[in-house]
Amino acid sequence: MTDRMDYFITQYELEQGALEIQYIEEYFGEFPRKKTAAEIVDRLRGRPHLILMATATLPHDPTTVVPVSFKVAHEIRDDEQDPKLADLVTHLRDAVQFEGRRILYSWIGGTRRDWRGQGHFRALSEQQEFWAIEQGFDEIVVKTKNRFYEMRGTLDHLRFEVIRYERHQTDNAESKVYLSKRLMPELLTRHRGRYTVTQATL
Repeated sequence: MTDRMDYFITQYELEQGALEIQYIEEYFGEFPRKKTAAEIVDRLRGRPHLILMATATLPHDPTTVVPVSFKVAHEIRDDEQDPKLADLVTHLRDAVQFEGRRILYSWIGGTRRDWRGQGHFRALSEQQEFWAIEQGFDEIVVKTKNRFYEMRGTLDHLRFEVIRYERHQTDNAESKVYLSKRLMPELLTRHRGRYTVTQATL
C-alpha cells in the first residue's frame, strides 16, 4: 500500500475567503471571466456555504507556501429567487429531488496549472463531502463543461454521476455537464488523502 500524501487545507469565512478566491483566480487563464470578491460575497451571503483553499510549497523554495487550489460551494433550494440559481434549479429539477432534502451546489473551483495532477482538487472535494455530510446535506451537484477533462476525471474517481448533458450547438467541448453524488456517511471511508484543515484567522 502506498503512502498517502498530506494536504493542507484552509477554511475561510465569507469576506476573507472571497478576497482569497479573487486573488487565486488571477492564475487561471482558461477562465474567460473571473469572479470578483463582491460577486462571491453577494452569492454566498445569507446561505450555508463553504470556502476551501489548498496550499503547497514552491518546488524551488520549500520555505514559501502558496495557494494552489480552491473550491466554493453553497446550498441551493427549490425556490431560488436569484435568476442564475433559479435557472440552475430549473435544469436540475427533473434529475434532483429538492423537496425535503438539502442540496449543495459545488459552484466554482480549480487548481493552478503547475500543481495539477497532485491530488489537491480531490483533497478539497473530499473535505467538501465531509463538511456536507456533517452539515446534513443529502446530495452534491456540480455543473461543468465537457472540455474540463481533468475536473471531470476527478469527479469520475469520486463517483459523481452524470445526470444531465446539454450539447452545445456548434462545439461539443463547450457542452454543459451536470453531475451529482448522493451523500452517505460510509462514503468517507473511500477518501484517500490525509488532511490538515485549519480555520483562517484575520
